Amino acid sequence: MLDEGGNAVDAAVAVHFALAVCFPNAGNIGGGGFMLIHLPDGSIEALDYRETAPAGASEKLFQAADGRVVPGLSLHSHLAAGVPGSVRGLWEAHRRHGSRPWAEMLAPAIELAERGFEIDAWTAESLERARKSFTGLPEAYRRVNNFADYFTVGQGEVLRQPELAETLRRIAAEGPAGFYEGRTARLIVEEMRRGGGLITLDDLAGYEARWRPPVEGRFRDRRVVSMPPPSSGGIALIEMLNMLEHFPVQRWHSASQVHLVAEIEKRVFADRAALMGDPDFYPVPVAGLIDEVYAAERAAVIDLERKSDPRSIGAGRPRRESTETTHFSVVDRNRMAVSNTTTLNASYGSGIVVRGAGFLLNNEMDDFSAKPGVPNMFGVVGGEANKVEAGKRMLSSMTPTFVFSRDGQLEMVLGSPGGPTIFTSVFQVIINVVDYGMSLEEAVAAPRFHHQWPPPNPERDPIRCESRAGLRLMPSTLAGLRRMGYAIEEVEEIGDVQAVGIRRGRALAVSDPRRAGALRLAAAP
Repeated sequence: MLDEGGNAVDAAVAVHFALAVCFPNAGNIGGGGFMLIHLPDGSIEALDYRETAPAGASEKLFQAADGRVVPGLSLHSHLAAGVPGSVRGLWEAHRRHGSRPWAEMLAPAIELAERGFEIDAWTAESLERARKSFTGLPEAYRRVNNFADYFTVGQGEVLRQPELAETLRRIAAEGPAGFYEGRTARLIVEEMRRGGGLITLDDLAGYEARWRPPVEGRFRDRRVVSMPPPSSGGIALIEMLNMLEHFPVQRWHSASQVHLVAEIEKRVFADRAALMGDPDFYPVPVAGLIDEVYAAERAAVIDLERKSDPRSIGAGRPRRESTETTHFSVVDRNRMAVSNTTTLNASYGSGIVVRGAGFLLNNEMDDFSAKPGVPNMFGVVGGEANKVEAGKRMLSSMTPTFVFSRDGQLEMVLGSPGGPTIFTSVFQVIINVVDYGMSLEEAVAAPRFHHQWPPPNPERDPIRCESRAGLRLMPSTLAGLRRMGYAIEEVEEIGDVQAVGIRRGRALAVSDPRRAGALRLAAAP
């Protein structure tokens, strides 16, 4: 799209629709996300196309009569789907900043869906895991799940999606009306009726994407700009960077550095749980949370030698002024840039395909607090700020981000999937570059770790570390953390950062080696 004269927004829209076809575990037209846009004049805009709760949703939607949260209801049922935002969001971005005809943006995706594409090894393995997972659900959920009817292919076979191709054609010809009205909307509502879901024609017709002011702060001599609520990611990232500034730079991946970051993360997650939600429903104290004085107060109680008891951690008191995923980054020749993160929530969302329309439903309703203090699928808790309410946007961790050099030039465009590990992954890439002098490639490929509050077992207080060869922390670091009282929880990988770095007039695209992406391209922006 760039080669054909399109700008970064054109390319981002085309990529998003293509991912909806060939990356079904997270690419989507049935989900939502967040887009950060850097314009050639230096201004920055944030586009919120997060899903919303249907009008029929209520605070106790996922609770039984006795108040207990019903296992799986917010993940594997038709009730799990929020009103999709992707198509309206992409239309809004293109309407305001696109330069090529709308239908041109969808043409490659339509061709991919109609003619099909060959399934690679990573996708084949991912699809097989999903099929096993969905067929292993309890009978009530398995009965409404039709994932295996649509995704039966294996490695080397061609996946064709004729229903999805027709849906994309309607969107190409009619714009958002091709999704939120007419045949596609009716197919969505029929799917809701089939499985007892809530989304109505009025919910679809009334969906709006929102332009919001981004959040920004400074780290060392860099300017950092990121996504505002209803994503928690930008606030959390800046709050973490602000707290880190109050400590000397620790030796990279030493036990003391990992411990310091874990202590910072405990406090940020506590603030997230109590103080962040949809700003249209809850007065999120954005300025207070990213204030440097507040960061100093939070950092002052961190002991570099001792681990704090997670049970002693709570939200702070910031001043209040009178909010499975995929990410891509784009920079064009005029230095227009897009940092975009989009999701269905879990891998392949609910696993339920809209019959006749060919796309997967999200299960974003799980990102609400089903009940105060009860963790969601990622182990994250919330309260009043993020309770289920009709028309509300559920809290997210998506963190599309721009970093500017000391002379004010755009230096990094980045983001990641990974649920609550998103902003901690983006944080680690930034400090790897700024504090430890790594190239962007080195910073993205380096091992990562993650701590989250509240831990499921405060006595263990686990730090999540990568287990794959080349991504493990040093044995001396792990031993040091255990001596401090942490448990080590191994996971295969954390995050999947997709970034563009700009240096000396050259743009370098860096794709995280952890998953399917591996492309490295350098070009003059």
